[in-house]
Amino acid sequence: MITLSSIDELRATKDALEKLKKDYPNLFEKLLDMVNLTRAFQFKYNYMGCLFMDEDPGQYTPNFVYGSVLRLYKKELQKLKDDHESQVLKQTFSEFRNTGYAKISLLVLGMSPESLVGASSIR
Repeated sequence: MITLSSIDELRATKDALEKLKKDYPNLFEKLLDMVNLTRAFQFKYNYMGCLFMDEDPGQYTPNFVYGSVLRLYKKELQKLKDDHESQVLKQTFSEFRNTGYAKISLLVLGMSPESLVGASSIR
């Protein structure tokens, strides 16, 4: 998915993530772990976002990956979904859906909003 994000959108998303980090540090830590796992497996961030939000990942589904790796990944993601505060995270993802799961993930990793302005095809 190609997303076009304004600096204001990105800053608002970053602010929401900072608030999430401050108000729900354990939940944010689980999200950060999941983003890092996604990155380590070289999966698309949109794949993680779609699975978390119970959407069809379609084109973002990894190809040529062992079933055991996908099961492990989904098991770890389920831990995030099962967190008693996960609705807060779902609300944040939903509210900033236009920013895109990939850019949200990069903001979670600490990238600045200014570095993500404009069109990108990060997956």
